[in-house]
Amino acid sequence: MASFPVISLEKINGEERAAVLEQIKDACENWGFFELVNHGIAPEFMDKVEKLTKEHYRKCMEQRFNEMVASKGLEAVQSEIDDLDWESTFFLRHLPISNISEIPDLDQEYREVMREFAAKLEVLAEELLDLLCENLGLEKGYLKKAFCGSKGPTFGTKVSNYPPCPKPDLIKGLRAHTDAGGIILLFQDDKVSGLQLLKDGEWVDVPPMRHSIVINIGDQLEVITNGRYKSVMHRVIAQTDGTRMSLASFYNPGSDAVIYPAPALVEKDGCQQLYPKFVFEDYMKLYAGVKFQAKEPRFEAFKNTATLGQIATA
Repeated sequence: MASFPVISLEKINGEERAAVLEQIKDACENWGFFELVNHGIAPEFMDKVEKLTKEHYRKCMEQRFNEMVASKGLEAVQSEIDDLDWESTFFLRHLPISNISEIPDLDQEYREVMREFAAKLEVLAEELLDLLCENLGLEKGYLKKAFCGSKGPTFGTKVSNYPPCPKPDLIKGLRAHTDAGGIILLFQDDKVSGLQLLKDGEWVDVPPMRHSIVINIGDQLEVITNGRYKSVMHRVIAQTDGTRMSLASFYNPGSDAVIYPAPALVEKDGCQQLYPKFVFEDYMKLYAGVKFQAKEPRFEAFKNTATLGQIATA
């Protein structure tokens, strides 16, 4: 099997632009994931984000997690747990309206740094969407516009820590799923591994790499590209040693954005429209109940809305 794609953006605006675009195209078509280096976010700034995130976990989240584990008796489980994940998380919303000032227990420096980090990631996400447009033959800005809705895109960061787990064979750090949204930008721990994606029927490690940003395709990009790019099942394997940090930022459509295959791609491919049209918020309501199930029934549900209730309760 080919090695996991690692792509440098350093020469995207130089003579090697075509080669970098080809690497991105291959990764999107064949992996649904790739790892970005030289992406424009300063290593020193990323070190600060990591330091403050880990300090916040130790100071404010670790004891709560340990109390949850004790209350559920998770350290003594004897059979596989399939209804929860071995993770400690909170969620920061950036767009359309930030909630960072409302999250309890964050010190002021951490709030300010995460605001700045979100702004940098927003710029990177939109740059990547335009590179995807270029590869797909869509006009510049098409994907961002498709995500906009009436209030612009939705953008937020899931801040997660995956503590040492005594029974990693019985409890997943995060169960297998595809991401519902648009494009995902992940800043992950460079020492403690655990993220895996499903490729050709095998689970493949996403290598921890210092100062990289891991990119993956969400369900909405699969729909808009009419299946040319596909979202991929991935999971987090809990580890017996070390706490793994994960900052996953989701650049998603606005809640009222109408999502459907780009007509130019359907016409260019000379094929039928393979995915339905739907409102992103409706998709998310369905996804919430079936996140850890196969994605295909979610798409099928919107081809025949009469089946929506059946799938949501299945």
